[in-house]
Amino acid sequence: MTSLTLTKHHGLGNDFVVAFQPGATDLSALARRLCDRRTGIGADGLLIAESKEGYAAKMVLYNADGSRAEMSGNGIRCFAQALAMRSGDLDPQRISTDAGDRTVTLSTTDDPHTISARVEMGDVVPLSEPDGWSALGCHPDRPVAHLSLGNPHSVVGVDEIAVVDLADLGSKVPQVNLEIVEPGPELNGVTMRVHERGAGITQACGTGACAAAYASKQWGLVKADAAEVLVHMDGGTASVSFDLEYPSRATLTGPATHVATIEAPLT
Repeated sequence: MTSLTLTKHHGLGNDFVVAFQPGATDLSALARRLCDRRTGIGADGLLIAESKEGYAAKMVLYNADGSRAEMSGNGIRCFAQALAMRSGDLDPQRISTDAGDRTVTLSTTDDPHTISARVEMGDVVPLSEPDGWSALGCHPDRPVAHLSLGNPHSVVGVDEIAVVDLADLGSKVPQVNLEIVEPGPELNGVTMRVHERGAGITQACGTGACAAAYASKQWGLVKADAAEVLVHMDGGTASVSFDLEYPSRATLTGPATHVATIEAPLT
């Protein structure tokens, strides 16, 4: 039996297993096995690093249920940390993803196991209402935005996120990432919870934070000219900023923490 060296990381509690060049194997099945929290290592997703000329690497993402996803804001920070550990430096990284190219800039923190990563996330783009949206029963006056950062998001403004049955709502639109957002506590901050496609309720979502920040500026929950939006999630806080010249272009900044290096059997 051969083994596979893996690293586990988390970005604000949104956790991932990273594998380099696992070879010819069923990656969807591997993701389900490794991400299972009872019989596997446990994670929200599996990140596969593939060699690609002109890039630090190509990132291929599988959700915990084995489905393939285009992009993850927390995942790419974890992926970048894994690449930096492998290369031994914190040089900027150009990473290929199914959602397009992303550039990640890394810096150290007071914790030797944690880096800070700044990711150029690209443009936030409007989407059509997803199939089955009416099943959520949103009041017509409630603010809603359907947005893409290479992956689909539906953001809903609410008065108090703590009273919302997010698991129930998320189960009605499993094909999108569903974010619920309330204003504050700062003038330039919002608080968000997320039900992710392919993983369920997670501690944080980087692309979701960008979608929520963009929608919140559009709705006036934060000032339209705010230099950055602080997005508070169950696992911690990320910062989202927007290009002054291209106001739909988002940059995400947050931590990535190395949890463990693991040898796992590859059957």
